[in-house]
Amino acid sequence: MTTFSALSDVALPQARAAAHGVAATGGRTVTHADWVRSVQAWCAAFRQVQGTEVGLYFDDPLAFAAALWGAWHAGKTPVLASDLQPHTLAHLLPQVQACAGQLPGAIQPDESGALAVVLQPLSLRAAQVVLFTSGSTGVPERIAKHLSQLDAEVHALQAVFGPLARDAPGLRTLATVSHQHIYGLLFRVLWPLAAGRLLGMEFARYPEELVAQLSQPGPTLLISSPARLGRLPEQLGWAAASQGLRGIFSSGGPLPPEASAHALALLGHSPTEVFGSSETGGIAWRRRAEQGDAWQPLPGVQVRLADSGCLSVRSGHLPDAEAWWETADRALPQDGGDGGAGFVLQGRADRIAKIAEKRISLTAMENALLASGWVAAARAVVLQASPAAARVGMVLALNGAGWQALQQQGRKQMGAALRTLLEPVVDRVALPRSWRYVAALPQNAQGKTTQHDLLDLFRPLMPAPEWTERSEHQATATLLVDPGLRVLDGHFPGAPIVPGVAQLHWVVTLGQQAFGIPAAFLRAEVVKFQQPILPGTRVQVQLQWVPDKGQLQFALTSGRGPHASGRLVRGGEAA
Repeated sequence: MTTFSALSDVALPQARAAAHGVAATGGRTVTHADWVRSVQAWCAAFRQVQGTEVGLYFDDPLAFAAALWGAWHAGKTPVLASDLQPHTLAHLLPQVQACAGQLPGAIQPDESGALAVVLQPLSLRAAQVVLFTSGSTGVPERIAKHLSQLDAEVHALQAVFGPLARDAPGLRTLATVSHQHIYGLLFRVLWPLAAGRLLGMEFARYPEELVAQLSQPGPTLLISSPARLGRLPEQLGWAAASQGLRGIFSSGGPLPPEASAHALALLGHSPTEVFGSSETGGIAWRRRAEQGDAWQPLPGVQVRLADSGCLSVRSGHLPDAEAWWETADRALPQDGGDGGAGFVLQGRADRIAKIAEKRISLTAMENALLASGWVAAARAVVLQASPAAARVGMVLALNGAGWQALQQQGRKQMGAALRTLLEPVVDRVALPRSWRYVAALPQNAQGKTTQHDLLDLFRPLMPAPEWTERSEHQATATLLVDPGLRVLDGHFPGAPIVPGVAQLHWVVTLGQQAFGIPAAFLRAEVVKFQQPILPGTRVQVQLQWVPDKGQLQFALTSGRGPHASGRLVRGGEAA
């Protein structure tokens, strides 16, 4: 039986047998001895870096894990980039003294220097990693995690969920979330390595890929975002594909009850939800089919209710294992206790903003709109050119009745009707003046709606789409090209037109919204730009998704005729 290792010892040569499998990739098994040599090569490279912090971004979890431990053994602090978006890199790069992986100016492992590296146990307190989480202002917040915190968390995961992997040689961990974030880092990299299981190498970008991965023989675990579980297409062959599935994990955001039931019906397992945050680490868990709405604290985690009604937590997953940390989550104790034996969440505490010198509850505004019968999800944001000019913007994911009302009433009357609903709960001076209607709230790769993405809807690169057709493989949207769009800046002075690259970006974005496909295309084919798109033009975008070919076909037209057409290809041969 494989022993469970502390994260401080995982990369030591003696931690596992030399032939023990660490990862399966490209039809071969990477052994513990192979991986240790990679760690040593990265350690040798990082030892040559002046300074203490090194940026990491790897699509490949195996290379990522070797660089992560290599940095720790070199005495460096790895700083994980959440993605490769320009605003992310602009925030990250000034903080680090070197980069590795797919970041600009990345250094390479030092294979020749690896032989001189002797790996010693890491200090659980001294070694740390830096991650970023979306801040309330849209600026990423830096969070440092000591290895002791991560080690305590993987021990808790093993204590509760270890039986899922028992008697399952060759267990594969499939994922729809990145290992560059805390959830994926724990479940795809740290926990498997500590438990002596194979790394979570397989990543599914869209449902057809997940079905293909599940269909391969052998036992599997699925590590998913809540959003992905709620969007599994029913027509795919889930029942046959999931015969070897041992369990499903969901974290990073709330999993609606209907999404949990949907996953249970299609995959045969009630998802195991893990509640927590980047700051607190894991707090509690549940399976709705077994525990209903109640959450059970993880081993080693103490919870209680603060006087504010919010949940407080104390655990080794926090920077100070002895101090109580009050969350912003309201809760009620299970069975009338203090919450320690279980609790039921009651939503987030009020979010308060100051508008025109008045304290305004953004939460109350959202709740009032959710009760309208038109709105599936609502998010209020503060649009702040300056403190004196702060105002509220509202992003609404409309339901079927809401889209029908918008179509019948128009944007002006719809906004007036919604403001009337808000008048009983908010001062008139704070009523939203900017509205954005979307099919679904924007979500990043982890299934989270970030402040940055919400604010981008109010300073858009593209117009808000008005959908006139949306089916499984076809969609049509109309875009009104506002003269204030950012894509028109400087292109060209005095005679603005929409750049061709912006038109392709619009196609990719609308494809994501309409069909749930990731923005990851290899190439564009047979693309034609027939005539410029000018400010004020109402453009119709027609999309057709061909999943078996991995193609997104598109055409942009207006009353002036065709503007652009072509197809974007995810992979495979050209049609």
